[in-house]
Amino acid sequence: MSRCEHGVEELCAAGAELYERALRTGQVEAQEAADTPCLTDFGLLHPALDDPDRLEPVAPAAALNRLLRSARDRIAAERRREERLVDLFAPLMGADGPRGVSPDIPTISVLSGLDRIGEVITQAMIATSGELLAVQPHTTNMVAQAPSKMHVEALARDQALLDRGGRIRTLYQHPLRHSPTVIARYEQIHGDVEARTLDEVTARLIVIDRTVAFLPASKDRTVALEIRHPALVRYLATTFDRLWDLATPMYPEPARRPTVNGITPRQQAIAALLVDGHTDAVIADRLGMNIRTARVHIAKLADTLGSESRAQLGYLIARSGILDQEG
Repeated sequence: MSRCEHGVEELCAAGAELYERALRTGQVEAQEAADTPCLTDFGLLHPALDDPDRLEPVAPAAALNRLLRSARDRIAAERRREERLVDLFAPLMGADGPRGVSPDIPTISVLSGLDRIGEVITQAMIATSGELLAVQPHTTNMVAQAPSKMHVEALARDQALLDRGGRIRTLYQHPLRHSPTVIARYEQIHGDVEARTLDEVTARLIVIDRTVAFLPASKDRTVALEIRHPALVRYLATTFDRLWDLATPMYPEPARRPTVNGITPRQQAIAALLVDGHTDAVIADRLGMNIRTARVHIAKLADTLGSESRAQLGYLIARSGILDQEG
């Protein structure tokens, strides 16, 4: 049987079962532990003095104390290694010429865990009374009736920035103009805050003072990138500015987006994606709506244009000229 590599804190099921039996009976046959060498490797079983073919268990308290002492020794060794590295590189820091970025701050850092990400963003915001730019794509929580704990914390954090004289600019997708959570946010917050919407936005983005940006690095948003490289942050801020100029005001002065030849702006966005050959699922995802809602809009679009099939709908969209109109 192949050996399973693992640490004592991940003791395999077979090893745990055999160790527990050895504690109950006082011993096990050495042959029984052939498939679980981890028990002898970790010092949980040792040969009996009077019979090397039998293995006796070490008391759990004694084994735990020994393993903890070993862990402490490893940690102390790593700390000594850190000190040696600092001593080694300290005199070299002065020889490193200017790079345009402070040598004490990594240009890109990986943040893991929602709490850690929120903590770092909060610290970056506490350090400023300037500007926050944010792109907030569609999420399930945003269309829920009750705001999540994350939204409540973000609201308090944003209000603190506004109270210090800062400003906030946020981009959403058009469907979120009617989200109870988003509407409630702007009923509670006050200060120099403005929101606009687009048919499509980029992935989630936060830019603070145009000096640090935060991007998601995993689909579930439990990993994020903290970016402090001036060129990258400047690029992200410029992208935001261009999207902002194209967006429709939502708060504090909402603008009504006009229809074109009976086609609503949302249906225009769907029409553009249909012509590009996207499926209903992709269209729904790109426009921040569920697939059933997307199909309702597609059906209304087909009815307005008099289409009887998907293929004919694409033709009628192209012939109608609605994609040449500015909504």
